Amino acid sequence: MQFDDDADLDTSEVKDERGSRIPGGRATVGGGIVGIIALVLGLLFGVGPEQLGLSSGDSAPATSVSAQGQVQQSCLKGRDANTKEDCRILAVVNSVQDYWRQEFPRRGGSYTTALTVFFTGRVSTACGAATSAVGPFYCPGDRKVYLDLGFFDELRTKFGSTGGPFAQAYVVAHEYGHHIQNLMGTLGRAQDGRQGAGSNAVKVELQADCYAGVWAHHATTTPDKRTGRPLLTKLTDQDIQDGLNAAAAVGDDRIQERFQGRVTPESWTHGSAQQRQQWFATGFRTGDMGRCDTFAR
Repeated sequence: MQFDDDADLDTSEVKDERGSRIPGGRATVGGGIVGIIALVLGLLFGVGPEQLGLSSGDSAPATSVSAQGQVQQSCLKGRDANTKEDCRILAVVNSVQDYWRQEFPRRGGSYTTALTVFFTGRVSTACGAATSAVGPFYCPGDRKVYLDLGFFDELRTKFGSTGGPFAQAYVVAHEYGHHIQNLMGTLGRAQDGRQGAGSNAVKVELQADCYAGVWAHHATTTPDKRTGRPLLTKLTDQDIQDGLNAAAAVGDDRIQERFQGRVTPESWTHGSAQQRQQWFATGFRTGDMGRCDTFAR
């Protein structure tokens, strides 16, 4: 996975709140059974605190201050993305949004940019306060993606993913898939409270996997809005395998087997390892978001 060394990165698409403190509020995801549920469900990707019923409760509104803003100082060029993890995630955000920013008008729509927030430990969102235990998530209330970069170590060490830069890119692209669903009005289908292998919750997550694959298909040919050249210049077969491996590692069946020792499809919320791989592969093979209609299957 290689970025154009000379490309300018758009740091305005990431807000770096790592090291910030959140006075006047508390995230209610903590120890005990609530924390365990948040960890297991959150690490499946995309489960925000609003879906888990986790918010700041009756505490005072949380306000983020003292943001360090590291990426704004150190992530300026594509060469930075080729050497630093946080800069790489910023570059992926730029690439993903470059693609959707061009694809939406082609389909008669208008794309709205979504900010990614880097945080450490806990964060306040329009969907409630959350801790890192929730994992990466998209909040439709403020149209932002929230990400503690420590998640990527856990993806490899706790969930058995092979890791690699594109495993990280897959996670980011999946979350932006939820942003696409929000803009198109399909994200709300997952809010009927139902679970299970055939539920809308699973179909929404699988569609986000497919959208991630669609971006990957076009990533090395999408012109960067700043240079007119592709920001991402190289994706290898190994990169795609790392993405597929990450998708499988967080399948509901794999997670359940690891954490509870048995597989219960009636409680699935994201789909099996095989399904997640299948839909990412569908998007990557076709490059057509029209082939991502998981609700028709």
